[in-house]
Amino acid sequence: MAIVLDAMGSDTYPDPEIQAAVDAARLLTDEIILVGDEAQIKTKLEQINKDQLPVRIVHAPDVLEMSDKPVAAARKKPLNSMAVGLNLIKTGEAQAFVTAGNTGGAMFNGLRTLGRIKGVQRPALTVAFPLKTGFAVVLDIGANADCRPEFLQQFAIMGSIYAEKALGIKNPAVGLLSNGEEEGKGNQLTKDAFPLLQNSGLNFVGNVEAKEFFAGKVDVLVTDGFSGNVMLKSSEAVSKMLIDILKEQLMSSPITKLGALLAKPAFKRLKQMMDPSDIGAAPLLGIDGLVFVGHGRSDARALTSALLRAHEAVEADLLEAIRIAIQTRLTEDNA
Repeated sequence: MAIVLDAMGSDTYPDPEIQAAVDAARLLTDEIILVGDEAQIKTKLEQINKDQLPVRIVHAPDVLEMSDKPVAAARKKPLNSMAVGLNLIKTGEAQAFVTAGNTGGAMFNGLRTLGRIKGVQRPALTVAFPLKTGFAVVLDIGANADCRPEFLQQFAIMGSIYAEKALGIKNPAVGLLSNGEEEGKGNQLTKDAFPLLQNSGLNFVGNVEAKEFFAGKVDVLVTDGFSGNVMLKSSEAVSKMLIDILKEQLMSSPITKLGALLAKPAFKRLKQMMDPSDIGAAPLLGIDGLVFVGHGRSDARALTSALLRAHEAVEADLLEAIRIAIQTRLTEDNA
């Protein structure tokens, strides 16, 4: 197995990527291919990779910055690290691609190089969301701001496969994000998508409010990319605010400091549960190849986690499972 890591993706590239490639190669014994400007990578890699682990460089002279417009930048920079890395997937030289770069750039280059799985109308950016009861899959979280009902049906199918393959959840419960539980609640997109999910053959439990989602009612939450992205970022902000307030209050007096010391193991577990670095990256499901996108602020630990998730997806044959599920759905719809 070989996994490609975009060495020019994160906000502080290429240092986190180089460290993550070496760390992942040590953990997995897979080959990690760093794609990017060789002049910026080679010396640093030689300094870190003292054990001669299977990490190699594929040169890509162009870089897609976070501020770049995906379509225009890809045309002006045809040899950008994303395009070169994704081409390694297309040619079969590697089995998965990981980047902490521009999400729009990853989406555009992924579609341009690998295309969509046959029958998929729109890829969806997918995340494993930490809950009290474990993890749940949420999609889309930002790839498609505007959606049609049939997109949400396909998101549900792909999300169910991901929950089963990546999280080990059998027959995952699927919910549709809405402002009320009752059928008929929500905007027009939600109302139109409801019957499609109801007749999808999935374990569809109906509309789900955000509070029910966080309580662990469903294993897969389906929504459009605009709502999903707002929910994700709002959740991250609220979590950080609560932790900051709690920390401030616990340090406010000698008595609360003593309580904080006694509760330190519990707070450590809470921090670990909420830490996005353990997930590392979100897959773009629906692209005909395994493409994972991490946050621009990713450090080496987060990128190592992303490479581990990519490795697990290859081993679980996630891509083929989604292909089969989509084709089965199309066959049933045409019957």
